Amino acid sequence: MSQKFSLTVSERTIKCLACKHYCSIPDGGFGLCGARKNVQGKIKCVVEDKPCSINLDPIEKKPLFHYLPNTKTLSIGFFGCNFRCDFCQNFETTFVRGADAEKASLSLEEITPKKFVEFAIKKKAKSIAFTYNEPSITPEFNLKAIALAKKESPALGAVYVTNGYTSTEQLEELSKKKTKLDAANIDLKSFNENFYRKVCGSELESVLATIKEYHKKGIWIELTTLLIPGKNDFEEELKQIASFIFELDHNIPWHVSAFFPTHKMHNVPPTTAEEIKRAIKIGKNAGLNFVYGGNVRAGLEDTHCPKCNHLLIRRQNFGAEVIGMEKNKCANCGERVVGVFE
Repeated sequence: MSQKFSLTVSERTIKCLACKHYCSIPDGGFGLCGARKNVQGKIKCVVEDKPCSINLDPIEKKPLFHYLPNTKTLSIGFFGCNFRCDFCQNFETTFVRGADAEKASLSLEEITPKKFVEFAIKKKAKSIAFTYNEPSITPEFNLKAIALAKKESPALGAVYVTNGYTSTEQLEELSKKKTKLDAANIDLKSFNENFYRKVCGSELESVLATIKEYHKKGIWIELTTLLIPGKNDFEEELKQIASFIFELDHNIPWHVSAFFPTHKMHNVPPTTAEEIKRAIKIGKNAGLNFVYGGNVRAGLEDTHCPKCNHLLIRRQNFGAEVIGMEKNKCANCGERVVGVFE
């Protein structure tokens, strides 16, 4: 049971410190994520060591385009999530929460952090990724795995694919040398507080603050916005997102991805390639150096030199070919390209 990410509020209530919700959980109760439970005054993660998903993925699938391109990452995920997004693509596992998650986890194979890291090394993965659900709700497992990875295979990277609700306390641990997170793809789902509250069950300001924290900690970050027609794809809102990214760091890659009807949004049409191209143009006009279009077969995922436009990395079907770079510089003009490339 975890005490690092908890704070005693009263004799029967514990405050969870894993994510920005900072849930006050009564004895026997669960946090909003449905994975963290107060058991006699201590936080227990009921899904720990019981992943519901584990796969060897291309790093481009996360998506991370400026972090070890054309490599494999061993990805792991659990039941539960601290958001309740109406458009969740993994709702069959992320919405399994509370007693249901506790019961369902009993039938799953135990995969300890040690086994996970050993499997990653065996599969010759270049990184381990905590993804599919929100990684911030399982910090105990994640930190143990990262520490083991740094010890057993120092070149093995660690990645979060997150909704941006990681607590400040957890980020402190993820910035320490022994448990250093190397990269993260963070969702910036909208720039509208009402959207975050009604559609996701969270707060925009907390997400923006967390993105800034990740960046300040020196963790390589890339941001993703899933464009949902009529919900978060308004021109002014996209300009606000692009402006926020530019002011933080114009070299942060922004992925604008196409939505497909799912979960509680089957009545919403899919995003067209033209809408993705419009968002990319907004990002470029705002001064962002790297804007990518995802989930559409339109050749919008290649990396070009921000100075001379030379083709640096060609991508197709989650594959990548580095063709115009020498280490981390453009082979044509010598411009340094930000990211982690070796």
